[in-house]
Amino acid sequence: MQTHCDDMKIRLNVIFTLLGWVAVTANSKGSEYFIHDGDCVVFLGDSITEQRLYTTYIEAYSLTRYPTWNLTFRNVGWGGDTSWLRKRGNKDEKPFEKALFAADATTQQQMIEDVVGNGISRDVLPLKPTVVTVDFGMNDHYYQSFREDIFRAYIRSQEQMAKLIKANGSRVVFLTPQPMEQMRPDPNNDIDNQSLGKFSDGLRVLSIIEDTAFVDQFDPYMAIMMREHTTTTAVRIGGGDAVHPGPSGHTLMAWIILKGLGAPALVSRAEIAGDSQIVNGTQSCSVAKLIMANGKLSFDRLDDALPMPIDPRAESALKLAPIIDELDQYELQVTGLAAGEYEVSIDGEAVAKLSSATLASGCNLATTAGPITRQSQAVMDLVFAKNNLFYKRWRNAIRTVNGNADETARNDEVISLDKQIAQAEAKINAVRQPVSHHFELKRAGQTINAENLEPSAK
Repeated sequence: MQTHCDDMKIRLNVIFTLLGWVAVTANSKGSEYFIHDGDCVVFLGDSITEQRLYTTYIEAYSLTRYPTWNLTFRNVGWGGDTSWLRKRGNKDEKPFEKALFAADATTQQQMIEDVVGNGISRDVLPLKPTVVTVDFGMNDHYYQSFREDIFRAYIRSQEQMAKLIKANGSRVVFLTPQPMEQMRPDPNNDIDNQSLGKFSDGLRVLSIIEDTAFVDQFDPYMAIMMREHTTTTAVRIGGGDAVHPGPSGHTLMAWIILKGLGAPALVSRAEIAGDSQIVNGTQSCSVAKLIMANGKLSFDRLDDALPMPIDPRAESALKLAPIIDELDQYELQVTGLAAGEYEVSIDGEAVAKLSSATLASGCNLATTAGPITRQSQAVMDLVFAKNNLFYKRWRNAIRTVNGNADETARNDEVISLDKQIAQAEAKINAVRQPVSHHFELKRAGQTINAENLEPSAK
């Protein structure tokens, strides 16, 4: 009778066989957005996840793009952790890992089932997730050239995680780590990255075997580094350090992951014929009170969603990848205007100056929509604050409760933090709801005689 270890041997042999030719395209299971209404998404990973950057960007995108959905997000990243969850057990790490890498298949499987089972049961399953993203590898490869013994432990651990998470009714997303960004013109030749690349390829094959979703961060991020590092190695494109990107790098990661999970680009679109005062078409929005008077076009627009918020600290990322084009299309098209330049205002605030030709072909106002863009930013700021509260809860309170002599005091802190988190999420849900805005287009430099203006359409 074939044992689980025998089956895993077969899987590992398949993975090693496929490492040489596996494709390098990111993919999720299906073309629609992987996250659905009602989901509780748990981000599991190491210090890069614990930074609460790419995870917050993904959360903020989801909450603003689907403001009527009931969504919950929790981050349980732990600095220094690995796929065998070494930070979540009561193991002396170095002796345990030395034994883990040297163990025969049966012993290694038993060790992994113990430590991974403990970590998943303690930190993930109590949150009742429907989706778990798993992002390990940076610490697993031990910052050295590829080692087959460590790779086997990595694959077995990821396989065990998928098994446990799926058994509890959750959908799994395997994420590869992003590459390390050393200050060199050929980051692909760095031994750490060559090792991480093989770990990433093995994870891709495992995702096929285990029938999980999979997103490759390694190759798209590497492609950007290779392009940019040909001209300069003095600045890291991701900011931060070689292992931990700053906001720009995490924005690139969020873009890669969201695209891999089928996130749509369109926020909403309005097509207007200004000369005939007709709404030619809308997507995910409605337009009302369309008026052309005294050379000024005005209308009210109510959107179904908000633009994706972009962290102000990450604006450099927008020059490195087509993030706005692929994830953040808040579109306005106005035809039939007299030739010239037009000032676009929203709720009385000038937000852009655009030519009639640009307006006729359509423009994207996602990052310049004044009060609309600020509303999205407000959502992201609130998400950051909520995630800091949850981090304080699960790492400083819950983890301290376990074995702490003053457990009653810590339990009181957990109750207090739970209340604060619930209040924070209620505020987020209120702030992420779109509201109607009043748009006006007039010739740049044009002065409108106040006594001739139509009444406000607000």
